[in-house]
Amino acid sequence: MTQALFVVSEEGYWGEECVEPLETLSTAGVEITVATPSGNPPVIDERSVDPEQVGEETAEHVREVHESDERLNDPIPLARADAEAYDAVVFPGGHGTEWDVNQDRDARHVLRETIEGDGKALVVCHAVGILAFARDSHGAFLVNGRDVTGFPNEWEEDIVDENDCMPDGRKLPYWVEDEVQAAGGNWDAELERDASVTVDGDLVTARGPGSSSAAAETLLEELDR
Repeated sequence: MTQALFVVSEEGYWGEECVEPLETLSTAGVEITVATPSGNPPVIDERSVDPEQVGEETAEHVREVHESDERLNDPIPLARADAEAYDAVVFPGGHGTEWDVNQDRDARHVLRETIEGDGKALVVCHAVGILAFARDSHGAFLVNGRDVTGFPNEWEEDIVDENDCMPDGRKLPYWVEDEVQAAGGNWDAELERDASVTVDGDLVTARGPGSSSAAAETLLEELDR
């Protein structure tokens, strides 16, 4: 059976970016394990279950899955995850990833082992920021020379204030687009398109919530499911 690891933030993951791939892969028969940096249940970004932000139907469904899915409620510590045991690793986005997953050595290790091994990686939205810090086994940035998409600066400008502070008061530590480009990524968020999903070898990246469905389907295609 095809196995996938979901690496989910404890600082605030964006609901749709996790739930959409989780359900799509599950329906296709993929067995999923959820991991968080410490092994505690992931924390959802409340804005992603706010009906005024995402619509009543999405908000209700995402919250229900977040609260009831056994995999999300009983994750393993990321340090215990063996990349070789999985055919794919999925990094859902959300601003929260900037404070934990993207900076986590075990997350970067799993990503590197997946990309350099036989697996596929799907990285969504703000989680694409991990590519600015993950290096290959020779010390070079994994993203150097790769085509990627992710959460664009143009959208970030509408969220943070003049001091780069989020609506909850936390200061955003970096902007994903800037850092990924600085690490050598070929960035194109395809802002003229409704969805943006980019495949470069074993790496699949997606722009944001509206690209979650296409990203999940693309990963299944890459897995020959």
